[in-house]
Amino acid sequence: MSELKLSNVPSLTVDAIVDSLSGMYSAAIKRGISFKSLPSVMLWGPPGVGKSQAVRQIAKRIEGEGKRVNVTDVRLLLFNPIDLRGIPTANEDKTLAVWLRPKIFQMDGGKNVVNILFLDEITSAPQSVQAAAYQITLDRTVGEHKLPDNCIVIAAGNRVSDRSVAFKMPKALANRLMHIEVDVSFAAWKRWAVENGINEKVLGFLSFRSTFLMKFDPSQDDVAFATPRSWEMVSELLNGIDGDVDKMYPLIAGLVGTGVAIEFRTWCAIYKDLPSIEDIFAGKMPPIPKNTDALYALTASMTAYAREHRHDLQKIANSIAYADRMPPDFSAVLMRDYMYIEKDYKLVLMKIPQFARWLSTKGSLMNGVV
Repeated sequence: MSELKLSNVPSLTVDAIVDSLSGMYSAAIKRGISFKSLPSVMLWGPPGVGKSQAVRQIAKRIEGEGKRVNVTDVRLLLFNPIDLRGIPTANEDKTLAVWLRPKIFQMDGGKNVVNILFLDEITSAPQSVQAAAYQITLDRTVGEHKLPDNCIVIAAGNRVSDRSVAFKMPKALANRLMHIEVDVSFAAWKRWAVENGINEKVLGFLSFRSTFLMKFDPSQDDVAFATPRSWEMVSELLNGIDGDVDKMYPLIAGLVGTGVAIEFRTWCAIYKDLPSIEDIFAGKMPPIPKNTDALYALTASMTAYAREHRHDLQKIANSIAYADRMPPDFSAVLMRDYMYIEKDYKLVLMKIPQFARWLSTKGSLMNGVV
């Protein structure tokens, strides 16, 4: 059986996937169309590229339609066929076998609820498990069990070319799914990262060295490598455990690999020479760094501080006045990042006189973002 070719399917960034699929599902909700009439979706991509994150963001978008969303995340690599079909038992008169319903089929079928069944690692599962999972994606049933009409089915898996324990999908089956390949985009990842509070040092480093966002190489046998997923875990360590990169270095290296971790630790040394972020937001106008790497670190730190104080418009106004003195391209990067702080935050910025003045002189640098 030849390997499926992904050259003729769309390659979309995570945010584009979220926009397209959530738009489709929202339209179905508004028009009263059952999800069972829509095709199941297959997301392809290397490990850690953001497939699971896309599903979580789709759920969040659907919640904006006034629905309660339940996501059932099934890691098929850890399942066996019984986990999907259920355990056989005898009926009341001991004449027939009855299959006990697995927990993943215990879904709320209410009108104000949307269920998302996410079948992750479908291409990595044993083929006996794949057979049951494919029946779910195609027929919305497995054995005697049926998914409710308010259930969305999304599957995800690695490509055979990723060398990540992936079995080939039969073409007859593939023709019944909607296929999308997940593309890595730093710009798309950064928008998500700012809104979700990714650690400022991770954000600053990757803004400076965006090629380090994804270092997966299927030709190498490394077990620790940089991906959007592993950087998110680095951020969780720095935000939740200890922000000292030197102390956390061994753990960081265990997530992104020693080579990338050394680059990250070396770059983070510039933070000790940055001007006081508190002084900037207090309106004190400290000196602006000259070095490019320091400017990337400064914009990341200012964005993180602005996110935490986004409702204090005087502090935000002070920081915009400071940004007006920065090199124009970095000033534009900072204002663009401010707009990503939360949905529609640019409408808040529009009410700040300092931002209006900034737009009048440097707005052309925003490339149509405003």
